[in-house]
Amino acid sequence: MLKSSHVRAELQSPTDLKAEATRDISAALSGLLADVFALYLKTKNFHWHMSGRHFRDYHLLLDEQSDQIFAMTDPIAERARKIGGTTIRSIGQISRQQRILDNDADYVDPQDMLAELGSDNQQLTREMRQVHNVCDEYGDVATASLLENWIDETERRTWFLYEATRNRNS
Repeated sequence: MLKSSHVRAELQSPTDLKAEATRDISAALSGLLADVFALYLKTKNFHWHMSGRHFRDYHLLLDEQSDQIFAMTDPIAERARKIGGTTIRSIGQISRQQRILDNDADYVDPQDMLAELGSDNQQLTREMRQVHNVCDEYGDVATASLLENWIDETERRTWFLYEATRNRNS
């Protein structure tokens, strides 16, 4: 079994993937994990700061979606470790690697919240497809399989957010 040469011996895991595969896939997973944490926190932020006429429905929708997003974090990190890599170690590392932008505004209109989260989920889908391509390049079907399920879940979140914002006047 090959072990990754860029990981401390104490953190190495047995894998049949080549060192380059471990390096590239775990790096891609770390970037994805940073995005997932960023989207999770933004979704919770909007959940906490939701207001207005559809408060209950939107508040519950975002709570459900944030739970689903958070549920991805541990499997992503553990997958990187299973293949002999490492993963995110700090909020600072998340900040440096995330591609999903934060929203620190004092107030965001509920419809704008949903539209922004819809766009962010679409971006996450694109990022997951890129990680899937890296997995395909190295024949890592296990990580690719996880990604396929997460892509489907993310597309579902995008769809729900889109439908909630489709008729902005109602």
